[in-house]
Amino acid sequence: MTSAEPAAVIRDESAGAFDPDLAWQRARSVAMRPEPFGALVYHFGNRKLSFLKSKLLVSVVEALEQHPSVHATLAACEVPEAQRPAYVKALADLARSQMIERRELPA
Repeated sequence: MTSAEPAAVIRDESAGAFDPDLAWQRARSVAMRPEPFGALVYHFGNRKLSFLKSKLLVSVVEALEQHPSVHATLAACEVPEAQRPAYVKALADLARSQMIERRELPA
């Protein structure tokens, strides 16, 4: 991250930037299976398996497609303000593993 970038933008040279100010959605080639601890997330393209260890994080991932940004999604899902940086990091990790993808907003 350079000093000119906002702190919320998380860079990964192999996958570009995760920007929580943009719209995101669960990737189309990803399936989520509810579990008592949260959910199993499987990507059919790259065959990666992830564990979402929080039911609230599952709700956030499911709600991404309904909101114009990650920040709006976190607010709508009532993620406590103090926990939001951890959720942004978790979503950045999901973006890096291609479990979520950017979504274009209608013009």
